[in-house]
Amino acid sequence: MTRDTSPFGLLALLLLAGMCAAGQFAKVSVIFPELAAVYPEAGASLGFLVSILSLTGVLTGLVAGMLVARIGLRRVVTGGLLIGAALSLIQSAMLPLPLMIATRALEGISHIALVVALPTLIAQLSAERHRPYTMTLWGSYFGVTFALVAWIGAPLARVHGPALLFQVHAAIMVIFAVALALALPKGLIPRKDAPLPDFRGLLAAHPRIYASPHIAAPALGWFFYTLTFVALLTVLPPYLPETTRATLTFWMPLAGILVSLTLGAQLLRRMPAVSIVLIGLALASLGLVVMWLAPAAFAAPILVFGALGLVQGASFTAIPQLNPDPADQALANGALAQMGNLGNLLGTPVLLAMTAPLGFDGAILFALLAYAGCAAVHLHAAARRRKS
Repeated sequence: MTRDTSPFGLLALLLLAGMCAAGQFAKVSVIFPELAAVYPEAGASLGFLVSILSLTGVLTGLVAGMLVARIGLRRVVTGGLLIGAALSLIQSAMLPLPLMIATRALEGISHIALVVALPTLIAQLSAERHRPYTMTLWGSYFGVTFALVAWIGAPLARVHGPALLFQVHAAIMVIFAVALALALPKGLIPRKDAPLPDFRGLLAAHPRIYASPHIAAPALGWFFYTLTFVALLTVLPPYLPETTRATLTFWMPLAGILVSLTLGAQLLRRMPAVSIVLIGLALASLGLVVMWLAPAAFAAPILVFGALGLVQGASFTAIPQLNPDPADQALANGALAQMGNLGNLLGTPVLLAMTAPLGFDGAILFALLAYAGCAAVHLHAAARRRKS
């Protein structure tokens, strides 16, 4: 669908709904110490409250992308928000840990539905000249949400307990479900006659979709990005200079958001998204080399994460650029969600395994290999697209 104008109010609602989806991670990750106090006997198993959401995404991401074409974007968004709200309200009872983990696994279905349908809708509803900006804004929803929850939600949980944060999250999701049910047009189903895939069809579809240099390229590149982003933010701080550690820990994720919303959005108006991904990877790798050669250099970690902001926004913009068909966009968003969750699931354990014997050198090597892998995936896919 080609548009001359963009419904900015509706797009803002969709972006805010995306922040509700990011809140499904943030409401647990940001208040993890408070949850540890609620479940003092949990030990390492408490980590499943975070990781089970990623595991669900790995298992169901591509399935969600296929089902969106059948169910319809409007229903998927409103249903995902209402299911997420119900589960968040149930979780506010601070259930026994096994039941809490079970509700988080179910919540992963709500999360994956939202992160597949919402960017597909944003791309469809945005005018072509506005799409670089709207997709870049979408690319920043995760970091912005974590910052807001850390700023507002964490103090709320410390004073009133974690249950209140879960209840607030549930209420906000209901508000946006109602607002979008009223605001979204009804003619947004990519393929009303799309068949519901059976189990055999699902197994057959995975290699077909991941073999496509158009549908799979953003997702496969995104895997390498997500493999490092949260992992580096988690593991890197102890290796930073003590005098600047707190400042760098604050500015590293913000640098990515700021670069994505400013320089990244401007570049996307002039260059193909995949080219910007490659530029971001090259600059991030340069920053890593500077960090390795001069560990005390203040600007180097900022350069790394600022450059990753280019990768972030351009990866989402690449989906509609490479896939004009909205149904293919839904599949690409499903694959991207699946690979993103896989990257989040594996990144920190793999990085810890490399830093255990190698220390800081292991962290630098881990990131450099990941960005080389990301570049290789995109270059190979681009070569295949030129031949087809």
